[in-house]
Amino acid sequence: LLGSCLVLVSLPLLPLFPLLLTPAPSNAQIVHSGQACLVKEDNINDRIYTIREGDTLVLQCLVKGHPKPQVRWTKTAGSASDKFQETSIFNETLRIQRIQRVQGGRYYCKAENGVGVAAIKSIRVDVQYLDQPVLTVHQTISDVRGSYYQEKTVFLRCTVNSNPPARFIWKRGSQPIEQSKDNGVDIYEPLYTQGETKVLKLKNLRPQDFANYTCQVSVRNVCEIPDTFVTFQLTSATSPPALRLSVNETLVLDPGKDVMMSCEVTAGNPTPTVTWSRTPGSVPQRAVIDGGTLTLRSVEASDSGFYNCAAYNKVGNPAKRTVNLVVRDMRNLTFQITPDSNKDSESIQMGRDLKLSCHVDAQPQDKVNYTWYKNGVPILPSENLVILRSDPDMAPGTGSLEIIDMKFRDQATYTCVANFPGSIVPDLRVDVNITQSSVTPPILSVPSGGTVVTAREGAWAELVCLVDGKPRPPVLWSRADKDLPMPSGEWATETRDGRLRLSNVTRDLSGTYRCQTAPYNGLNIKRREAQVQLSVQYPPIVEPAYQEVRSPTNQPVTLRCSVVKANPSRIARASWLMNGRPLPPTVPDSQEPPTLRIERLSPSSNGTYECRVSNGAGVSSCVFNVSARAYNPEFYFDTPNPIRVLPGSNYSYILQWTQKEPRAVDRILGYWINVRQMNRVAMSRQMEVKEPQPGVLLSYVLTDLRIPLDYEVRLTPITMFGLGDSATRTIQYSERECPAPPHHVCGFEDSRICGFSQDRSDTFDWTRQNALTQNPKRTANTGPDTDRSGTKEGYYMYIEASRPRVAGDKARLLSPLFNVTQARGATGSNRVPYCISFYYHMKGMHIGSLNILMRVKGIATVDTLLWSISGNQGPEWKQANVPVNPSGAFQVVFEGVRGTGYEGDIAIDDVSITTGKCKQDNTVSNTGTELPAL
Repeated sequence: LLGSCLVLVSLPLLPLFPLLLTPAPSNAQIVHSGQACLVKEDNINDRIYTIREGDTLVLQCLVKGHPKPQVRWTKTAGSASDKFQETSIFNETLRIQRIQRVQGGRYYCKAENGVGVAAIKSIRVDVQYLDQPVLTVHQTISDVRGSYYQEKTVFLRCTVNSNPPARFIWKRGSQPIEQSKDNGVDIYEPLYTQGETKVLKLKNLRPQDFANYTCQVSVRNVCEIPDTFVTFQLTSATSPPALRLSVNETLVLDPGKDVMMSCEVTAGNPTPTVTWSRTPGSVPQRAVIDGGTLTLRSVEASDSGFYNCAAYNKVGNPAKRTVNLVVRDMRNLTFQITPDSNKDSESIQMGRDLKLSCHVDAQPQDKVNYTWYKNGVPILPSENLVILRSDPDMAPGTGSLEIIDMKFRDQATYTCVANFPGSIVPDLRVDVNITQSSVTPPILSVPSGGTVVTAREGAWAELVCLVDGKPRPPVLWSRADKDLPMPSGEWATETRDGRLRLSNVTRDLSGTYRCQTAPYNGLNIKRREAQVQLSVQYPPIVEPAYQEVRSPTNQPVTLRCSVVKANPSRIARASWLMNGRPLPPTVPDSQEPPTLRIERLSPSSNGTYECRVSNGAGVSSCVFNVSARAYNPEFYFDTPNPIRVLPGSNYSYILQWTQKEPRAVDRILGYWINVRQMNRVAMSRQMEVKEPQPGVLLSYVLTDLRIPLDYEVRLTPITMFGLGDSATRTIQYSERECPAPPHHVCGFEDSRICGFSQDRSDTFDWTRQNALTQNPKRTANTGPDTDRSGTKEGYYMYIEASRPRVAGDKARLLSPLFNVTQARGATGSNRVPYCISFYYHMKGMHIGSLNILMRVKGIATVDTLLWSISGNQGPEWKQANVPVNPSGAFQVVFEGVRGTGYEGDIAIDDVSITTGKCKQDNTVSNTGTELPAL
């Protein structure tokens, strides 16, 4: 059923790129098939792709090379940056749905196949957009010298974001304002606005200046972006907004209370709009906003912040008011004992001064009140007991009690109570026992054997610093040798007992940790410090983790497993396994990595070898797949015109490939080729070949493939060892890979539809479909059941007559542009004849018309009717041949006109446009109305 042909061609392995509209075959090419507005050459080598914001960007990197190159797309942030974004796309086609303005910039496609230098091509994507303009009004009033009146000037400021820069048109009412014809206006662009702003200045307001003003902005219909505008009514009452707050600018509340904040609009025309915001963060979700009033029920400490209300009516600057909402909160009460700093003392001594300090984290911090007690009795200030409500030597918000010239009677239990006077927030208190025996300096030490802590990766570890002293202060832990935070994310971790517990430790946590006494809840003296080393053990890191080893039979093979890193670094044990079975142990060499030598590779020694390496902390493995199996073939994807159309709706395909590393194993004797279609075997056979050479291309011609079916081809090399690794690819029928006209027939089997395009000036579009993609609820009694060749898989183009289509709607399909060469025709003219041949299907009681027109490009585009047919033509496909003698470059237009009802689908298929006269075929009707050839 399938014929074969084997060809050997010398093939260089460097990446090659197709000669696609460029004389330089060393360059990749980027083509587009998305919704581009324009693709132009900005400079000699700079291509610009212009697209409208919200449309779909589709860029395809056309590249050749063998093995098939891997294409990677990257993007720079802009022309000023050479750094790639972190993300990249590995695909020949880059598609961005609903592209945004921030996605504009330079895009690069980079093609690599591991051979030679990578090929790189770039294109700049320019995203076009036009936002809604914003219009604001500003007024000034100034004295005019030598007169008794004041001059009132109004500035209308119109701002818009756009690309390209917008053009501004000012209108009073419906009439454009021309500065040259009106001395009372001035139109200018403020400095440093870069074309984004235009100001209309109304000088010394006149009665006619009170009117509706429109700012219309335009980007001149680029990318079919319509103009936008904004309107403002200027009256004698126009004024900026003003606000008045219903509460104080600082509002302090207890938790659980309700609060209502109102911003009352006191002035402004037009009526201002009031909005609320909060810094930092956003307005709580449970807040209720009703116009200018914001209500919060049962406030919490987290609700504290600055609440901003703003009134805006486009006149002047927005009016703003701010309320600082503070919800009372207290937590984390700490104390400090400071011996006489003047005597450099670290303990309590009679006759010397002593300071007790108390601090609480609170809001508002300055409203905290500290009360001191001695043995439960409130302390009254005296000569030797001094109370400082805000100690300047301590952190802000710290209260202190100074004991001057301490006596034995001053030894007691002192209590600090922090509270908000008149608040429901609970008081916080701390007791400090002050005696010579109850206050001793802290001692920090690391227990014996605890200087270095060893733990397995994934386990837990405990670092210990023992602290002694009265009172015993907390211990703070931090990283000593690295500028890194603690595992909790904080820079320091507090422990009450000096024990730092780390769970699920990783190798990154290895290093030195510093423990220090905290400066609070104890003596405020020089901090004690110690260090502990954490060593996290982990299994060896080995290379290679997996490796394919291919070798001819009867040849020696050496396997080596290298240890890159390990903790501990000493290898305790290394063992080899084959297919899961242990091999006899080898004599280890501490200086060399574990090595296994296979003296002669035989069928019995093919298999999977594993080297297990242990260092006491875990086991890691190197895996080697040792085989005499041949490597897979590598398909060649750049065969010129691989498809040939054969009689009977069949086609052939030239399959080409090279053999990967053919000399790595025994000589390749042949290939087993298997062809499947829809899980059905179409062909399976063995073919013999001469010994493949590196870089030499092999070819095989598959024939009698059915148009437009796709096939899966599996190719497997054969050696004395047996079957090697297979390679699979899909053969797709594509009309763009067929030979060029005059013999090419377009059956619309490829989604590119042979370069045909939809006319943007028509009512609706032609649709590509086949019997398998038809809507099951489609209109019956109209449209074809199959394509022209009678296959359900075959595609065709058709117009859908169902709603929302109405009678007279037109759909136009444009052919590629044909450049006419001047030559003398049969009648002596300089016009070369062409023949337009196609099949049409027009079945249904509401069929409209099918018209064939010729569109000639010139100073003006002219469409000339060549052929037309209307009404029901029966259930069969029919052929038409239309001659034409164009005077210049032309396109063929297939125009479908919707009839009076929904049973009016029209279809076309197998279109060809060839040079020469039409050959009349009496077996196929040509029933259309043919106009005289032009």
